[in-house]
Amino acid sequence: MSRLYLLDGSSYIYRAYYGIRDLMTSEGVPTNAVFGFTKMLLNLLQENRPDYLAVIFDRPREETFRRQIYPEYKANREPAPEDLTRQIPYIRQVLQALNIPALEAPGFEADDVIATLARRAAAQGVEVTVVTGDKDLMQIVDDKIDLLDTMQDKRTASQDVLDRFGVPSERVPDVMGQAG
Repeated sequence: MSRLYLLDGSSYIYRAYYGIRDLMTSEGVPTNAVFGFTKMLLNLLQENRPDYLAVIFDRPREETFRRQIYPEYKANREPAPEDLTRQIPYIRQVLQALNIPALEAPGFEADDVIATLARRAAAQGVEVTVVTGDKDLMQIVDDKIDLLDTMQDKRTASQDVLDRFGVPSERVPDVMGQAG
């Protein structure tokens, strides 16, 4: 059976950026996020050998439907550091060079796109691994969809969600909503 990996690109970029500091070209162009992202991506490919892979990116938060519904949505979150945003076009070039699709959808965050693609692929019989450290995505875990946190080298399957929250994955939003 084929396996699709959906990588939370924004999460990976931030992990790379904060995981490696003060790396730049001789001209002073920052490269720490590009280097870290590329290294983590190549490790993922080598260790897991997915049949299919796509990287999903967040749209600017000002453009999401949640912001239209609730203007204060993530209003207190700091903007991305300028030296990080300068590196994103280079990361996209790396993905293009590796022939890996970089996806995003106007009006939606990466999590929304990941969940939609994961469920559609699973419904067609494809096994899906979502590469993320975001616990919000535990709500989509089922017999065809699991999560992989490469930073902790941990897979999350249905039983893991049940063990952690005491409810099946489809009830995770209720638990998280109650917790605030």
